Amino acid sequence: MSLSLAGRNLDRLPFGGRSSTADIGTWLVADGILSQAELDRVRGRIERRGVRLADALGNLSAVDRGVIATVEARHYRTCVVDPVVEPADVRMVAALGPDTCLREGLLPWRRVGGCTLVLSSRPEEFARHMAHLTALFGPVRMAVAREDRLHRAVQMSSDTALAIRAEMRVTAAESSRTWNGPRNGLRLMLLSIPLLALAIWAPAASLFGLLLVATLFLVLSTALKVAAAIAALRSPPASTASPVIPASRPVVSLLVPLFREREIAAHLLSRLMRLDYPQELLDICLVLEVDDRLTREAVRDTILPPWVRTITVPHGTLKTKPRALNYALDFVRGSIVGVYDAEDAPAPDQINAVVARFAQRGPQVACIQGMLDYYNPRTNWFTRCFTLEYATWFRLVLPGLERLGLVVPLGGTTLFFRREALERIGAWDAHNVTEDADLGLRLARHGYHTDVLETVTEEEANGRLLPWVRQRSRWLKGYAMTYAVHMRRPAELWRDLGPWRFLGVQALFLGTVVQFLLAPLLWACWWILSGVGVPFIDGVPHRMILGLTLLFLAAEAVSLVITSLAVRRAGKPWLALWAPTLMLYFPLATAAMYKGLWELFVKPFYWDKTAHGIFQLPEAAGTQAEATRPPPPPRRRA
Repeated sequence: MSLSLAGRNLDRLPFGGRSSTADIGTWLVADGILSQAELDRVRGRIERRGVRLADALGNLSAVDRGVIATVEARHYRTCVVDPVVEPADVRMVAALGPDTCLREGLLPWRRVGGCTLVLSSRPEEFARHMAHLTALFGPVRMAVAREDRLHRAVQMSSDTALAIRAEMRVTAAESSRTWNGPRNGLRLMLLSIPLLALAIWAPAASLFGLLLVATLFLVLSTALKVAAAIAALRSPPASTASPVIPASRPVVSLLVPLFREREIAAHLLSRLMRLDYPQELLDICLVLEVDDRLTREAVRDTILPPWVRTITVPHGTLKTKPRALNYALDFVRGSIVGVYDAEDAPAPDQINAVVARFAQRGPQVACIQGMLDYYNPRTNWFTRCFTLEYATWFRLVLPGLERLGLVVPLGGTTLFFRREALERIGAWDAHNVTEDADLGLRLARHGYHTDVLETVTEEEANGRLLPWVRQRSRWLKGYAMTYAVHMRRPAELWRDLGPWRFLGVQALFLGTVVQFLLAPLLWACWWILSGVGVPFIDGVPHRMILGLTLLFLAAEAVSLVITSLAVRRAGKPWLALWAPTLMLYFPLATAAMYKGLWELFVKPFYWDKTAHGIFQLPEAAGTQAEATRPPPPPRRRA
């Protein structure tokens, strides 16, 4: 219900004081809209929880939010305004700031009769904003607006400003938006001229030197992996007891960016509905792109529960997942913000476990990373190798890095943040195509800690060759860009991280890039073992060649052992049979690395989208058991 204020006497509208000591629940019961029993039920659900009664009634009862707004307006002796139908003065919105409007539920609407009418979606909080609003606009009066209509009105008046803010939240010093691909490509070419001259003058010596560099980083990477695995395995096993949940639980906002996801929208909602966190404390936001007609139609045709809403991201200078997350961040309600991908199937108790961990740890723990696993390892060889790789990364490497006090490069999903800390560091870098790893590094630089929690989200493994290469090239391009951006001022990075974590960054980020770039030289070790001569090592002492070959074999053996331990820890020991085939799997990442390196200088901010919904999750209750049942052994697949 919207009442035009044309010709109204604004002096009759309130400054923001309450009309009585009653609340919206009492008013609804008095008007016969809500029964006392229903009100008592909702009050019992939100007791000692940080959620507004009006929001809880909108989520948990049959009372329409428009009715709630009308009753609030009547008892505050004001009216309801629909700012979508009657737009606000854009100059006033800019003066208060669209981000402040969204955060505080306020909208300076229009100036009428010597005072400014300010709309509020939380009228009980209006009085505490009076001093600030009066300083900005002079005398003010309050009217009521529904939150969803207020949000839409802010978008209508400030989409350009919000879109720019989404792209520029991270400071220029820490953002990849200042990366100039062509210019940096030219610099690399100029720096490569002496190396090229050396390679022409002494090709064998040059190749052997690169082999030594590749071996050095292989040893560093293997040592880091061993140290992380030992640290993770020495930690006590995860408790099977339910987490100790604080009495006062916060509102948790879950951001789910969707793009070209027609096949997965309905499945996604069914999985999120399994979360056992109280519905009145959940704020699930499906983040859509304005020009993604495919997904918008799929969501439009799906019945959304009251605690699930959509946020539409406008056009901008680029289209990336971190930009969409940045835009949506201003619209969330929760003090904890989580991120899921479209194909995710989180454990039902996951939010409770995250909230409990945040409550146990101090404010310096700004992020909790959950563990990712795949629900389709039995689909084909690619999905089995992908599952092996993720088991190693999430079951041993990431927990080990955390316990060693090193930087934790985050995964892109099953991430949870304290909203205050996330906003303080500028949230996601909209221009970085591996925004998760970059965010983990920036959190560490700003003094925050990341915990790795043993709660599992299952997702879909990429099981097709070309999509796999495209996805991996984006990840590796982002790793290279993240390293280049943060190493622009190495002294500052050293100062922010300290020597131990600084060296860890070199081993992890630079080591990953160098290993995949120079991997073809390491493959020469297989030629040596087969007895085939390798021209560029002729003349090198036999003992040195033998030593390099033994290092290579030792690294492969260590990787096999760690992978086998990881899949056993993940509850899929049968996958260890496929671990030796990773020697055929990882070379594909070298092709992806060269593709990513080319894009780093040609189209650095291009987001190569991975299609989801190709291999659907079994929706039965026994999903995990089904996923862990072994397929026939490898020899029967030949």
